[in-house]
Amino acid sequence: MILNIDTATDQASVCVSSIDGIVISTLINENQKDHAAWIQMAINTLLQKEGYTMQQIQAVAVTHGPGSYTGLRVGMATAKGLCFALQIPLITINTLQIMAYGAINQWQSLAAHMQPPLCYCPMIDARRMEVFTAVYDAALHEIISPKAMILDALSFNEELNNKSLVCFGNGSFKWKNVSRYPNVLFIDEKIDIAKSLAKLASSLYLSQNFANLAYAEPVYLKEFYSYIKK
Repeated sequence: MILNIDTATDQASVCVSSIDGIVISTLINENQKDHAAWIQMAINTLLQKEGYTMQQIQAVAVTHGPGSYTGLRVGMATAKGLCFALQIPLITINTLQIMAYGAINQWQSLAAHMQPPLCYCPMIDARRMEVFTAVYDAALHEIISPKAMILDALSFNEELNNKSLVCFGNGSFKWKNVSRYPNVLFIDEKIDIAKSLAKLASSLYLSQNFANLAYAEPVYLKEFYSYIKK
């Protein structure tokens, strides 16, 4: 059994899944400000609900960013603490990759109806006109690597010439208002992060592709700024 943790975005989730990536049970929290208080209780509730013990967990998978700074620290600290205590491996996966994987599987019918070839662009709100984003093809290969980007009317035009683009995530509405890219579709539908994380974690577990427990840390993509009132 793998325990999967995501606190990177506005909707947090924990789920337990089988080694082959089948989701057994999931709990979701919609209140982003409450992720830190919710996560430990949610894990205990989930395991008790399904009749499992901590000792039955064989690995912990966590979204390591980008996303909410506080959420990433909460998720990573929780995952590492459990792995240290239980002496089990840690699996870390990029949040944008998970979102793209979910989109590819949830919207398979789009690829058959859009020309030219379809790419997937998850966007996480990073305040003002900035987002955390990346672009993947239908095989989950990176077209544009994960980065923080300040959006403007011509974002992606050069890199995505002769390609169609599906944009989604809580930052995508920012570009929808200003985009001049001709082959773009915006979808306002949440990705099943828990299910996608479970599937990708299964693949990494079976290939023994684990994170270094001592050195794993969140991927912020940009510096954290703290404003001090004078």
